[in-house]
Amino acid sequence: MYRLFHLLLACCALIASMPLPAQTPSDTDSGKIAPYQARFGRARPVVAIVGENRGTELMDFAIPYGVLARSGSVDLYTVSTQPGALQMRPGLRIEPQTTIADFDARFPDGADYVIVPAVVHSDDATLLAWVAAQGAKGGTVVSICDGALVVANSGLLKGHRGTAHWATEALRKQQYPDTRWIANTRYVADGKVVSSAGISAAMPTALALVEAISGKDKATEVARQLGVSEWGTAHDSDRFHPRLGRNLLAFSHMYTNAWLHSTDSIGAPVSEGVDEIALAIAVDAWSRTSRSKAYSVAASDAPLHTRGGLTVLPDRVDGAANAPRQMLPAFDQAPPALMFDQTLARIADTYGRSTAYLVALDLEYPAYQP
Repeated sequence: MYRLFHLLLACCALIASMPLPAQTPSDTDSGKIAPYQARFGRARPVVAIVGENRGTELMDFAIPYGVLARSGSVDLYTVSTQPGALQMRPGLRIEPQTTIADFDARFPDGADYVIVPAVVHSDDATLLAWVAAQGAKGGTVVSICDGALVVANSGLLKGHRGTAHWATEALRKQQYPDTRWIANTRYVADGKVVSSAGISAAMPTALALVEAISGKDKATEVARQLGVSEWGTAHDSDRFHPRLGRNLLAFSHMYTNAWLHSTDSIGAPVSEGVDEIALAIAVDAWSRTSRSKAYSVAASDAPLHTRGGLTVLPDRVDGAANAPRQMLPAFDQAPPALMFDQTLARIADTYGRSTAYLVALDLEYPAYQP
């Protein structure tokens, strides 16, 4: 997504004056994920969140993990294509629990659900083969944001409905014409293939998955903990496209920010039990400003565990020569979904509202208004 997104921005001046296509309403049944059906005598569903070691979108990975971990309703595994740490984009490093080879040895029948975040290398042969094999074993494959490109490349989206980040809409329609791409919806469920819109749609999609697995009451309980009031499919992806007015002004700030300013180092304090959702939102958003790069900062370089059990490898040690001078406030016990608005407000105070709005557009986060 990252190289494509910058190419799209380079074309903004040419396409901004073009009229937007009319809104395409999502199908009325697009958001209902089929209820979980137990398989292989399992007491709870096995859920694998897979990452590609060289670059995996942070929020796409950490938000579904945090939501599902809160539900307490699944056996949850973080899986990598190769041994070693996952380099998250645009920040953090996470140590996965297992590799796909070891996961297959433990669960030869496959996962019940496989969550596929956006990755830098959406054509990685190992990842594609594994996702396709999991689908063939009967697992439900859930793509987050441009994880849909991985699923499309695996062949599982052929003949299905799907969605993804707004910025890849033209690419998807051109390269995958045998998928019915639906705009203006947070997520689409078509049998055992589920897909979500851009990055911030990870949270409502994960809540819809909790509802499918454990029912509406459990999903409501988890949503309340997160600070989320609803997780329906209503969404207007057309509003994020480059066009004359404030959108184009915000996109122009990406260039001016990158060309006219140095990059600030921002520290995100981490310790045992830090909330993985709040941490991911803060690091991800600050690293999208084109003015700053966020790093996790801990008391030592020892691995630490988040509230839900993710293993984070700290980027910097507090007090070291390379530790950022600018530190974010410590993460508290506030509902983590509030971190979207809190972080965008801090970015606006630091770099201006246009930069904050640019980040909101990139995150496909509809609640922020410049």
